[in-house]
Amino acid sequence: MKVTKEIQPFDTVDAYPTRLPDREHLIHRTDPVLWSDWHEGAPISRDEAEHYRENGYFVRHDLFGQAELDLLVQTARRLRDTDPAERPADYVTEPGSDDVRTVFRLDEHSPVFARLAADSRLAGVAEFLLNDRVYLHQSRLNYKPGFKGKEFYWHSDFETWHAEDGLPRMRAVSASVLLTDNSRLNGPLLLIPGSQTEFIACAGETPDNNHECSLKAQEIGVPSPDTITRFARDLGLDAAHGPTGTVVFFDCNTLHGSNGNITPDPRSNAFFVFNAITNRPVRPFAAPKPRPAWLSNRDRILPIETVEGPITG
Repeated sequence: MKVTKEIQPFDTVDAYPTRLPDREHLIHRTDPVLWSDWHEGAPISRDEAEHYRENGYFVRHDLFGQAELDLLVQTARRLRDTDPAERPADYVTEPGSDDVRTVFRLDEHSPVFARLAADSRLAGVAEFLLNDRVYLHQSRLNYKPGFKGKEFYWHSDFETWHAEDGLPRMRAVSASVLLTDNSRLNGPLLLIPGSQTEFIACAGETPDNNHECSLKAQEIGVPSPDTITRFARDLGLDAAHGPTGTVVFFDCNTLHGSNGNITPDPRSNAFFVFNAITNRPVRPFAAPKPRPAWLSNRDRILPIETVEGPITG
């Protein structure tokens, strides 16, 4: 594969300054979106590659067999139902309740999900999109229960990963595996197509231990309503929906969020952040110290050895 553009590994230059004390402004992206040139042996189609380059995401269906999906769904349910007294710090609850919102370090909590993270259907695609070996920067289960699941406000993941984790460049991709049917009504992932080409440098300095609040309701590192309105008006909105087993790949800088869920139908997904091995974190660019290891992998940075074949228990 031909590299579209290369950067030096472990880049400490702040190419995307953010968390500014007095203003918000836009910085045009200087990194590629799709780092590889498409070819006949690529793990995705030419149309998928172009959709990703132009829109910052694409959706795949029918990647897993029914036995695989049953195993993933059952494992996710078992993790969610962990006794509250036994939940570690990487379990995050909904604001004002004990309902699980997110389980971090998914690959450490479950061998089944560790196997999913290494699957060529996920990690192999990430290697192509980033044109590099990859490792897991973060993994998590997101739950949104029926009737009372809270929203996730509009944001760019890269803004937080750059500011608080120290990821130097936009060379990361997320893969969201839907573990329930996601309709347009029960709080699916919403995206602004084409937003990945502009970095929104947000206003407001990072408080110490900001993650303790932001994981429940993010207020620092989010675009202003005026900016979101302008992006949505100019670029439009899309909802990434589909049946259980659908996979959404989206670029680290694509603006996204999700509505609250007041339908009876719960929504959940397994979420893996693949970062290029040459883009490992350095000192945070706009925070006093790095976030905890369960939010930002800084110590186990080894290339994933991709695995093929069905996922079994």
